[in-house]
Amino acid sequence: MDEQHDKPGFRVTDRRRFASEGDDPAAAPANDSASTEFAAESVQPGAEPVSFSTFILGLSTQALVHMGEIESPITGAIERDLPVGKHVVDILGILREKTRGNLEQAEEHLLDSILYDLRMRYVALVRAPKKEEA
Repeated sequence: MDEQHDKPGFRVTDRRRFASEGDDPAAAPANDSASTEFAAESVQPGAEPVSFSTFILGLSTQALVHMGEIESPITGAIERDLPVGKHVVDILGILREKTRGNLEQAEEHLLDSILYDLRMRYVALVRAPKKEEA
């Protein structure tokens, strides 16, 4: 059987009401043209669904980009912004605390390992002598 027909699509209908000025959403009539159909085929081929692990890996990649450890995927250049990198690491720390006891063992180990690595990298970068001072 064809894979496209194995996975049923679904329909999302936006029933929110929007005012022309945006001030009073209840005053505007419903916009039936806002209905959108999504099907399983609309997902890019080979794209993996987002899981907790892929979410964590995405955040860690963002932290590495902001710490200047890897190239920016947008510009292809190394761009260092340590405060933003620290902010992303702090977000991962918050996720660790808020999900404690609710993660699978592999997810917990992944998050702990990533946090340790990112924190050690951050400390090394902060303690390193600046190139301008050398």
